[in-house]
Amino acid sequence: MHGCIFSFTRQAEMKGLGHAILTGRTLTGMEPFGVVLADDLCLQDDNSQANVLEQMVKVFNQFRCSIVAVMEVPEDEIHKYGVIKGEELKDGLYKVSDMVEKPNKEDAPSNLAIIGRYILTPDIFGIIEKTPPGKGGEIQLTDALLQQAKDGCVIAYKFKGNRYDCGSVEGFVEATNYVYENLYLKGKA
Repeated sequence: MHGCIFSFTRQAEMKGLGHAILTGRTLTGMEPFGVVLADDLCLQDDNSQANVLEQMVKVFNQFRCSIVAVMEVPEDEIHKYGVIKGEELKDGLYKVSDMVEKPNKEDAPSNLAIIGRYILTPDIFGIIEKTPPGKGGEIQLTDALLQQAKDGCVIAYKFKGNRYDCGSVEGFVEATNYVYENLYLKGKA
């Protein structure tokens, strides 16, 4: 990788994803930035020309606000995710009006779950600073994004591609098998 500079910051205490994002403030300054959660492996499918973040950048360039990647999940898995409600602007694009962190299935506003890909605008830092601990006593990014949606705009984007939950044994095995069978054996990895 020519011309790349890597920087990092460390979250000394585990206080939630919102707090983790806040620790990166000195690295991003006043620029929009992407967030990639490592336990979500997202791969473009055969029909997609762009990876998930590339797809999201196109959406960001159109709306100039925070973007969250979403996918439909079964009711029995809804409790594992932040879930959005929103007005569908066009196929796969939603203006977020509500978000709930890890709701019970009967309290979920939809089956559209946020997965570990975000493009955030820098005003999120000030919102996170004012966000009280939420679910699990942690500072939830979902709570800060809900406030950002109420104050302005957050767009949910139903991405094109495949997502694997590498934070679970089953998801990790599924991702490993997919990469081996579809990329490694075909000489693409």
